[in-house]
Amino acid sequence: MTEFHTVKRIDNSRIVRHIEPAKMRRLYRTVALGGLIAAFFMLYIYQHFRCIDLSFQLEDVKARQSEAASLNSSLKLEIAGLRNPMRIDVIARRQLGLTEPLPTQVQEYEAPDGAEVAAARYIRPNRAP
Repeated sequence: MTEFHTVKRIDNSRIVRHIEPAKMRRLYRTVALGGLIAAFFMLYIYQHFRCIDLSFQLEDVKARQSEAASLNSSLKLEIAGLRNPMRIDVIARRQLGLTEPLPTQVQEYEAPDGAEVAAARYIRPNRAP
């Protein structure tokens, strides 16, 4: 059996596929509806993940706030300890070697006639509310 192979040159450039306008309208309508549904789901997913991200950020801020509160309380305790007059007395006696003055070392001051002595009072600095 003998086979023959022939090449035919066919020109299909003049053939145009006819598309019905109703089919094209349905295709556009389907694509538009699909795009709208896809946009809705993308917006929903974005909001969902943004909510999760914000909840993680909120937990982080709460943790930092609790750390700051504990640091603040420890600093308040340290300030209270540093303001203790007994602590100052212990430092003066042990580290600096100071003692109470003897009665002979104390001299009373007598103000001259007509002299005014200024009164001192402690004023607290303004605290922010």
